[in-house]
Amino acid sequence: MDARPTGAEPISTGCMVAVVGPSGAGKDTLMAYAARFFEGRDDVVFVRRVITRDAAAGGEDHDSVSEAEFEALEKAGGFAVSWGAHGLRYGIPVETKEAVDRGWLVVANGSRSALGRFKAAYSRLIVINVTASLDVLAARLEGRGRETREEILRRLERSSLSVEGDYEVMTVDNSASIEMAGGAMVEALLSLYPDSPREH
Repeated sequence: MDARPTGAEPISTGCMVAVVGPSGAGKDTLMAYAARFFEGRDDVVFVRRVITRDAAAGGEDHDSVSEAEFEALEKAGGFAVSWGAHGLRYGIPVETKEAVDRGWLVVANGSRSALGRFKAAYSRLIVINVTASLDVLAARLEGRGRETREEILRRLERSSLSVEGDYEVMTVDNSASIEMAGGAMVEALLSLYPDSPREH
């Protein structure tokens, strides 16, 4: 499991950490694991996204809004970053910029397609790319019952699991146990605050 940053240095100021990865990689699970570890820390914030998806639809805990509400928030400058994917719209609240400027570590579920917008919005950006083996990804996606295993494998083989572009990237492999990958996620975040206590 490689959680070492590519060219990243410990931060002396705030930082936005965008967590990305393919469907089935387990981004939400690892973020929830890390959030439990950092619970009670005011200087580490896990972002609650605004999404045009019903709150009862499952998946991550988010603020559900209509298309019209999303557009109104966007026009009013309510988002630091916003993007669309798979028929939905996603927004990162503008308050996260203030948190980064305050020197805090802010962690958000991002998208590889929106990383350019993240980089433009924040003074410092680190990307955590959550990956897993093709077999593990296929098994997780097959469990959702939306595609056959063959369809999933063909789609995964066509897609890239890497992050393209000029970004500081840390990689966490979530092919094995949640304890192993969750521990790697926590260590990756702690590495950005080298003086941060390992226990609290």
